[in-house]
Amino acid sequence: MIHTVRPGETLNQIARDYRKPLYIIIQANPSINPNLIYPGQSLTIPGFPDPTTLPYQIEVSINNRWLRLLKQGALQKQYPIAVGRMLHATPIGNFIIINKAPNPGGPFGTMWMSLSKEHYGIHGTNDPSSIGKSVSRGCIRMYNQDVEELARLIPIGTPVIIHP
Repeated sequence: MIHTVRPGETLNQIARDYRKPLYIIIQANPSINPNLIYPGQSLTIPGFPDPTTLPYQIEVSINNRWLRLLKQGALQKQYPIAVGRMLHATPIGNFIIINKAPNPGGPFGTMWMSLSKEHYGIHGTNDPSSIGKSVSRGCIRMYNQDVEELARLIPIGTPVIIHP
């Protein structure tokens, strides 16, 4: 998969976001200067499929507090969500699902799916009354049955577009 460098990103942070060792990113991009990356630069991230080859896409509206599952561009389902609270905003941008972890425990409910942004994910909740509110530390919370259904459908590498 190809990552486009955003302003302020470092190669170390990109490696952490995709949970890949730095040397793997450098090996996959032999023509780059690891000490000098720039916004707009394309980097190959090994181990993930090209998102354009996957049937699904996730769209998240922070303001409307919904997550939509699209297949080949057509709406399949819309789910209610909880988003980040003040000082812990849900990140805006384009990401991918990089892994899935069933039964992470605690406040993460019955499923965790990591985004390609360190410390952020889509997960269930042990507090269903929080859905529809702005209460998380930036993650996207879903009802447990909804996040389990979503995780069964989408493959690793699925694009996630988060907007206000």
